Amino acid sequence: MGWLIENWSEVLGFVTGALCVLLAARRNIWTFPIGIANNVVFVVLFVENALYADAGLQVVYFVLGVTGWIGWARHRADDHRALVVRTPRRAWLPLLVAAVAGTLLLTWVLTSFTDSTTQVADASTTTVSLVAQYMLNRRWIENWFVWIAVDVAYIGLYLVKGLWITGALYLLFIALCVTGFVGWRRARRLQQAVDPQEARVAQPAPAAP
Repeated sequence: MGWLIENWSEVLGFVTGALCVLLAARRNIWTFPIGIANNVVFVVLFVENALYADAGLQVVYFVLGVTGWIGWARHRADDHRALVVRTPRRAWLPLLVAAVAGTLLLTWVLTSFTDSTTQVADASTTTVSLVAQYMLNRRWIENWFVWIAVDVAYIGLYLVKGLWITGALYLLFIALCVTGFVGWRRARRLQQAVDPQEARVAQPAPAAP
């Protein structure tokens, strides 16, 4: 019991984080309120471990969670699960530019104004996570590939910081991401079979997030 009390934020972050990704993989809109709860818990955990960029990321996730919640509510199939689409080709360049620029800027901020010892790793995982979350909000299937890459990097970062439970959580995330991609791809094929014309309609490319 003492161990649970001492590590409450990491344990609660594990539970809410795993549930959030599982719901996203199932295209269930409840992924967003659970994700928002997860953000609050992780702010506490990351500040305690001097992962300031990741703590700030949770605040941004909170905002993206609200907007994603609204967006998914407007684009649901008859079974009330989110409709999914492929990432438009012209969207990839803005997303790449956003990831690189965000990493450079955040690395400078962490180096100049914090005592972080993992500036580049913290900055890059934070920025690419935002890109992945933006893609998830847009219901783009390829978001799962980006999440897998980020989760692999996060495992190394958290093990360096001694956050073993959180590292194990991100290992679980990878498995859930694979499940999510398979499920979303299957759902996309079903959408195309039901309404081929609607399935061919691509969303416009976004501005860089």
